[in-house]
Amino acid sequence: MTDAIHMKTLEGKVAVVAGSARGAGRGIACMLGEAGATVYCTARSARGNLVTKKRPETIDETAEMVTEHGGVGIAVRVDHTIPAEVERLFDRIAREQGRLDVLVNNVNGDAMYQWKSAWKVDLDVGLEILKAAIYSHIVNVYYAVPLMKKGLIVEITDGDGFYYRGNLYYDLTKTNAIRLAMDFATDLRKKNIACVAITPGFLRSEAVLETLHVTESNWRDAIKRQPMFAESETPYFVGRAIAALAADPKVMKKSGRVFNSFELAQEYGFVDVDGRLPKIWEWIAGSKFRYKKIDDGFYAYFDMDYAFLEKEVKKLRKEIRSASN
Repeated sequence: MTDAIHMKTLEGKVAVVAGSARGAGRGIACMLGEAGATVYCTARSARGNLVTKKRPETIDETAEMVTEHGGVGIAVRVDHTIPAEVERLFDRIAREQGRLDVLVNNVNGDAMYQWKSAWKVDLDVGLEILKAAIYSHIVNVYYAVPLMKKGLIVEITDGDGFYYRGNLYYDLTKTNAIRLAMDFATDLRKKNIACVAITPGFLRSEAVLETLHVTESNWRDAIKRQPMFAESETPYFVGRAIAALAADPKVMKKSGRVFNSFELAQEYGFVDVDGRLPKIWEWIAGSKFRYKKIDDGFYAYFDMDYAFLEKEVKKLRKEIRSASN
């Protein structure tokens, strides 16, 4: 573990982690707190108001954990698919903090996924998933940007390739997270707001641990049944990746790209909270599963000379004005 992990690199910074009641969102919020940030922990699951009885975690617990890790955790119940609630959230942050430095879009609709043919999934459920995992992200950015003089927006995805993820709705949400990061990066580059997509590896979330009938203390017992679990990571690992990005003064150079937690750990020199460096991507590379990570060749289809384009647009507008006069 590097000394940088113990430094308050984000002290004085303000973050929102949308979808932070559990899993990656909780880990991210805690590690932003570890770096000294004030973190607004938002989701629909709050004490006395659980969204589903299947999952007991709440944003209140997450906020308390943020504070325990050294930051300031603030729980705010928000349904991010309702613009009025999102607007109230950012109005509150404007009053209380006067700024926003980091927005993490982790609202994902995962609890609604049904692993079967999309044509057997109730259409209303499918559309609600898309609303949660795509629509809400746009709403968040719409209201967050006016508070950001510069900073970082993060889209949480699953996988850093453009392959099919086994289910129509799951694939649309995860690949669109990458595309949203690319689009946001383009639109916000002049505001000096970096936008990236981040994927964790094999996450030891609360749900995954329960599914494999283990806990964080004995998670290795599941490796025999699930060999790739040997390279799993805690939700805090991706959190440290985002904290490192948020503290990087050159993060704009990464804007519009997708990264995995392992490659960022190698670059910034951090490890998971258990002292390990999970290498799930190396494990995948040695398995029968084959996919191509999004690379410069892929980005080349999206990137363009914006300065040239803007110059040409200005010329055209000038010509139109001249012609109209």
